[in-house]
Amino acid sequence: MGGCCCCFPAHKPPRENPMHPVGEPLIRHGSSSTAYRMITYNEGLSAVDRLKAGFRTFKTVIYDHNPKLFGPLKAGQSPKYMVFACSDSRVCPSVTLNLKPGEAFTVRNIASLVPAYNQKIYSVGSAIEFAVTILKVEYIVVIGHSCCGGIRELLSLKDDKPRSYHFIDDWVKIALATKKKVERENSLLSFDDQCTVLEKEVVDLSLRNLRTYPFVMDRLASGRLKLIGARYDFVHGRFETWHP
Repeated sequence: MGGCCCCFPAHKPPRENPMHPVGEPLIRHGSSSTAYRMITYNEGLSAVDRLKAGFRTFKTVIYDHNPKLFGPLKAGQSPKYMVFACSDSRVCPSVTLNLKPGEAFTVRNIASLVPAYNQKIYSVGSAIEFAVTILKVEYIVVIGHSCCGGIRELLSLKDDKPRSYHFIDDWVKIALATKKKVERENSLLSFDDQCTVLEKEVVDLSLRNLRTYPFVMDRLASGRLKLIGARYDFVHGRFETWHP
């Protein structure tokens, strides 16, 4: 497996207990960094200049003020979590969960889906294997969210309807049986309400699919790994979790 020198950690920084955080906040009060906000940049900036401006803000406000965080990360990573989240631009888990660099190994795709073990689906399988066998994460978290476009596409699929996209339909069909179950058990609900139900059911499917990976099952059986389901409702500003 290829990768940069820091991907395979020779030295693992200590993991912070999320229930008793001891690290310094990224934005420290009483310093010039307190002026940091979600900055709106000039709309006249080019695409590249906008990215460079964003990095300058990160560098001066966060990176330069947190050597105790970023220093050890130069030697390697030791994340506590693996997070599956949707690619939706509104639900970045690092922002919504206030995750620090080095705290979560993250995979984002349409609808936060985890397919069952299949050696032909390289990207997801290799990420899970890397997180579990090399980084030895302690938790895998699968996060669904409100107003998910992938879930709406899944619920819109009809047997007699031709495929609309090159990749999306086949991807969300990973949860086709779950979609049919939700339709069957919630036929009196509106389409939007069925989507809400399906958002959580698909998370549960992904959690079940994680158990089809032998290296995941090995660590679950030994108590060194736990699975967590979650849903972020950005419409109402809510976040819920559950254990499968």
